[in-house]
Amino acid sequence: MEKYLDHITIDKEIRFGKPTIKGTRIAVSDVLQWFASGMTEEKILEDYPYLSKEQIRAALLFAAHKEELTKIIAA
Repeated sequence: MEKYLDHITIDKEIRFGKPTIKGTRIAVSDVLQWFASGMTEEKILEDYPYLSKEQIRAALLFAAHKEELTKIIAA
């Protein structure tokens, strides 16, 4: 797969600085919520035909990488 960061951008002028898929206003969190609600990749592509499989997978990889960087600090 191409480098996932090639498909993700963070711009304070778009969606209040949330990570989004380049060239769209679709946030990484939107993609995660669609999958969590039961949408399939095929249904997402049907509803948003301007997205590609690579962009959807980049959003998932971005979220996974962000999760790896999150640390729980014991109180």
